[in-house]
Amino acid sequence: MSERMAPFYCPYCGEEHLEPREEHGSWYCPDCLRLFTLKFLGVGAPRTAN
Repeated sequence: MSERMAPFYCPYCGEEHLEPREEHGSWYCPDCLRLFTLKFLGVGAPRTAN
């Protein structure tokens, strides 16, 4: 099993049936025919300039 994030639903159509595509590091939604990736940006609130 991969240690990457796994989506619970498609961000485009909301369906929950997703297929991992290891060769691209992405996810495929057979319902709306879209291929997408996830990117982790960090934890917590971003710093602001004072």
